[in-house]
Amino acid sequence: MRVLSGIQPSGKLHVGNYFGAMRQYVALQEKGNECFFFIANYHAMTSVSDGQTLRDYTAEIARGYLAVGIDPQRVNFFRQSDVPEVCEFAWILSCLTPMGLLQRCTSYKDKLDQGLAPNHGLFYYPVLQAADILIYGSHLVPVGQDQKQHLEVTRDLAIKFNNTYGEILTVPEPYILSGAAIVPGVDGRKMSKSYDNTLELFESAKSLKKKIMKIVTDSTPVEEAKNPDTCTVFALLKLVASEDEIAEWDQRYRAGGMGYGDAKKRLAELMEELLAPYRQRYEDLEHDQDYVEDVLREGGKKARAVACEMMEKVRAATGIVVSGS
Repeated sequence: MRVLSGIQPSGKLHVGNYFGAMRQYVALQEKGNECFFFIANYHAMTSVSDGQTLRDYTAEIARGYLAVGIDPQRVNFFRQSDVPEVCEFAWILSCLTPMGLLQRCTSYKDKLDQGLAPNHGLFYYPVLQAADILIYGSHLVPVGQDQKQHLEVTRDLAIKFNNTYGEILTVPEPYILSGAAIVPGVDGRKMSKSYDNTLELFESAKSLKKKIMKIVTDSTPVEEAKNPDTCTVFALLKLVASEDEIAEWDQRYRAGGMGYGDAKKRLAELMEELLAPYRQRYEDLEHDQDYVEDVLREGGKKARAVACEMMEKVRAATGIVVSGS
């Protein structure tokens, strides 16, 4: 089965990215799937308007995915912009896209609520996303349990294209990521670059601990019982501690006599145990950017070959003539 997913280079990778998707992508490559994972730098232009910043973020994302275990020998790992055919295909799909379909997409409204300027790129985003998925004949698209609706636009457009021009496109199915977590940020809201509440994946141990010690908690006195189910620190501990240790912390919370600082210190220790090897690998890759570029270039060549084969079928069906074809 061909599995496809992308990540925007719109900021530094954080713990939420890791537990929400990255570790599942590493697991997917172990299951014998044909994985296409790409850095969605065209998509990132909806929020990143400085060229050098976009280049830097793209390089950081590449290093980050390789650092946590993405294996270019088993995965097609590439930049979206190394397959320019995806933009051509997005235009063709846009000519089949009802305005009402895009107007019903909640992602556009969500982005505006986050303070992004209302532009056509944000509105058009689902069509380019559909092109990303369909141009490679993807069978499965990894999504969280709460994100299945994000794939519906792609499925609708694939079906409409096939009904109009013939059975050319594969209609993808959602692949629900087991173990994917919605990770709280240091302020208790969902961890997000937009909220500036992240624990960065590759920041120094000192900086990471400092942020953890500042996680917002309630004012329950040390001697009183505390509710682990409403505590951000406990929610983060559940991501990195063993089941036995989590059970012990649950008891300590409910028994009272424990300050939140104790839990924060343990969280910092466990996070460092997890992230230190990734940080070292990331730092090594910073000094070997030629290797990173080679990985992206080769992944792009393989992905583009697949995309070009699909575009030959799409152009023939839609009547688009290209010189020499």
